[in-house]
Amino acid sequence: MSADRPNRPFDPRVICALDVPTTDEARALVEWIGDAVGFYKVGLQLFASDGMALARELKASGAQVFLDWKLHDIGATVEKAAAVLANAGCDLLTVHARPQVMAAAARGAAGSDLKILGVTVLTSLTDDDLRADDHSLSTAELVELRVRQALEAGVHGVVSSPHEAGRARQIAAEAGRGDFLIVTPGVRPAGAAMDDQARAATPASALEAGATHLVIGRPITAASDPRAAAQAITQEIALVAGV
Repeated sequence: MSADRPNRPFDPRVICALDVPTTDEARALVEWIGDAVGFYKVGLQLFASDGMALARELKASGAQVFLDWKLHDIGATVEKAAAVLANAGCDLLTVHARPQVMAAAARGAAGSDLKILGVTVLTSLTDDDLRADDHSLSTAELVELRVRQALEAGVHGVVSSPHEAGRARQIAAEAGRGDFLIVTPGVRPAGAAMDDQARAATPASALEAGATHLVIGRPITAASDPRAAAQAITQEIALVAGV
């Protein structure tokens, strides 16, 4: 682990995805995991199960919260939604990486601590999937386009697979945005099943590629001992110099 990071029992770049059906299940997981994780993702499953109440509870406990709700609507609606969520005290919010949507979310969250991320291409999608959706660009080309659009829209970062993190980091650096966040789902510890992720990588390789945060779900939450699984991931990262 790099010397400039605080000596914590968890790695602050690891975000545990609480992708479970109910807030009660999510609370039980958080209690089990304890201080092995300090950052949690509240996604669409929990959005439909009073996820905002859970998000506030997590913040009150000292954890950081990533609202992965992928907002996508007309600009005025997204701007108003982002403004409401900016008052909830959470840390990250996703919107679809469309120029109008990202710019609207950035306006809504302006002046708050809420950081807006543009979702580039879902990590479950392949080039064949994009062609079926009438895209002429490859996955890598589409991610690159959307990273540039995110920078132009003034959002704080993007969500991309680990496979595109390096190019995203390079584009952000060229734009003078060393603070640009690159949040990578599809992260699996060495030897873990890929599940439904088409473009996955290990935690260390994702960080080496340029990711700033890692979203990890089932390898922690579906483990027989979620706390031990989270600790093992932190140790796996710490063993790799320079990340």
